[in-house]
Amino acid sequence: MFLRQFQYLVAVAQEGHFGRAARSCHVSQPSLSSGIKQLELELGVPIFLRGRGQRFHGLTPEGEHVARWARQVISDCSALRDEIDAMQNNLRGNLRVGSMPSMSPVLPVLMQLVRQRHPGVLVDVQFIGNDAMKVGLNNFSLDVAVTYMDTADLGRRSALPICTERLSLLVPDTDTFRKRTTISWKEAAELPLAMLRPSMHERRFVNQVFAQVGCQPAPKVESESILHLMFQVQFTELCTIIPSHFARMPGLRPGTKALDLVDPVVSQEVGLYWAGSETIMPMANALVAIVKSLNKTGELRRRLGDPTAGPVKSIARDGPVAANGAGQANRRSTRAQ
Repeated sequence: MFLRQFQYLVAVAQEGHFGRAARSCHVSQPSLSSGIKQLELELGVPIFLRGRGQRFHGLTPEGEHVARWARQVISDCSALRDEIDAMQNNLRGNLRVGSMPSMSPVLPVLMQLVRQRHPGVLVDVQFIGNDAMKVGLNNFSLDVAVTYMDTADLGRRSALPICTERLSLLVPDTDTFRKRTTISWKEAAELPLAMLRPSMHERRFVNQVFAQVGCQPAPKVESESILHLMFQVQFTELCTIIPSHFARMPGLRPGTKALDLVDPVVSQEVGLYWAGSETIMPMANALVAIVKSLNKTGELRRRLGDPTAGPVKSIARDGPVAANGAGQANRRSTRAQ
């Protein structure tokens, strides 16, 4: 027996009329009658008094008893939904996030919104690569992943865009750069550079752009830490390439200056990924709901200083994402006017 059959029974008892009961349940009268007949067969007792025609003649004694139980079951189901809703609005536990290291300036805005809406949630952020994110989503050790949509290879996942990331060159704030606001990739290639390790996604993307303009710079320092590279610029003569969101971190880079990289201007879309299924896990749903809401107004991008700030309509769901960084770098680059 199904909850819907109990709802049909209670509706007929309340309305005293099969047609009106069917309309209140938003089904056809034959569907309602069939559901009630099936309930009678399963219980092995007649529920309604039979007379001529299809008119309602009342409930049998057994039907009265079944109706009381039906009302109780419907009430309990309603209470269950209320409790589930309360759990969703008062989550407790860990929100486990896998993220590329370059997303560090983006995550605090999102995580703060989650904590404000769900004070009982502890946010656990792991900075890992795409391969580890894929494993984490597959074995449910991660609730969500934050990475570049152009080159993510996480299998069949649901995804939402978060923001667009551009690149800047962090340079010492000296006379050489004092009047500059932009710098070309070719100019940057001639400077002493500190760069991420070649195995990291961000470095591969940068190498592709340099190759696109016919350059192959030789870095003086390599590291897996963007923050360390920023310190190199702060205390030495080196320059480094940083995601645009790092350029908005006041106080962490005194004595340095961020120049927009142009000719070409390149960008990458940052996205939120979670396991694609009919039922989304509560922790993932908490963050997904926030991103969806902010995407409708563009508020998230405005908070992040995204140059593409505005409502976001595109949503990728349950689709495999191809890993093709070079092609995406070409498609997402524009020459400065």
